[in-house]
Amino acid sequence: MILASIAFATIAFMLTAYVLLDGYDLGIASISPLIARTGRERAATMASIGPFWNGNEVWLIAAGGALFALFPSAYASSFSGFYLPFMVVLWMLMFRGIAMELRDHFVSDLWRQFWDVAFWLSSTLLIVLFGVALGNLLRGVPLDANGYFAGTFAFLLNPYALLVGLFALVTLAQHGAAFAMVRIDGEPAVRAARLLGGIWWAALALYLAASAATFAVRGVPAAGWLYAVPIVSLGSLFAVRWSLQRGLAARAFAASSAFVASLLLEAAGTLYPYLLPAFPAGRGAGISILDAVPSQTALTVALTVTVGGSIAVLVYGSYVWRRMAGKVRVE
Repeated sequence: MILASIAFATIAFMLTAYVLLDGYDLGIASISPLIARTGRERAATMASIGPFWNGNEVWLIAAGGALFALFPSAYASSFSGFYLPFMVVLWMLMFRGIAMELRDHFVSDLWRQFWDVAFWLSSTLLIVLFGVALGNLLRGVPLDANGYFAGTFAFLLNPYALLVGLFALVTLAQHGAAFAMVRIDGEPAVRAARLLGGIWWAALALYLAASAATFAVRGVPAAGWLYAVPIVSLGSLFAVRWSLQRGLAARAFAASSAFVASLLLEAAGTLYPYLLPAFPAGRGAGISILDAVPSQTALTVALTVTVGGSIAVLVYGSYVWRRMAGKVRVE
């Protein structure tokens, strides 16, 4: 049980790292039409995440590999139910990467505008899809006697999951706007600051709505410490507002990071010890970490490799951040 819990926490940490890091470049892409109005400004927006975006996505790939190694049966059941959404996610990741790499290889303004739209649309859809997936995890999915998905794609597009998807979009748009204030110099940063002021109110309203809906779906939290996490979330969200009003871009981004991390901590705590809760609850509790764990030897080896790889990625990511620090100028 202890090793299985550590494995659960490790995957939760990897996914949190992905959302925090890739979240700001997905977020900045989702608001790019609002903060970048000229070709140079759009190029600066892409350049602001250029050194980081592909390294940030390593966390998503690593988390998928860790889930396969640490909890293989949960991995199989997840892909059986989310296969179509995963394929859409794969295509969106491809379009986003292609847009980043090919935009400046075309002289034609028409092609550049096409890749700008592809960059914005694929990133926005990715955020919504990830949010819908999280919403379905929290709500639970129908599982058959063998633990495989027994629903339809339409089942995944339920009102609660769509609400979580919309909340994810607003939250990461706020995260991206805060990052733009830190990373870009010039008018895009000024527009991002103005936009952040409006997004903040939407984030607050959707946080309260999503929290109420989650309480209705999941009921009273089993762990007492989960009652303290919303206080941290609200405190972080109000710290974003406080920092914005005082023009403290770095503190606004740090507060946004704390807000995102606290949301994911609350989600992980709500799910534990289940990796894939069942829906409705009366049909079974779902797949827990004890149901999905392999042999003790396999778990020990896989966990050692996963933790070692995570440390290596953290070291490399920190090095890239130090080397590429500074603002991107529109000029």
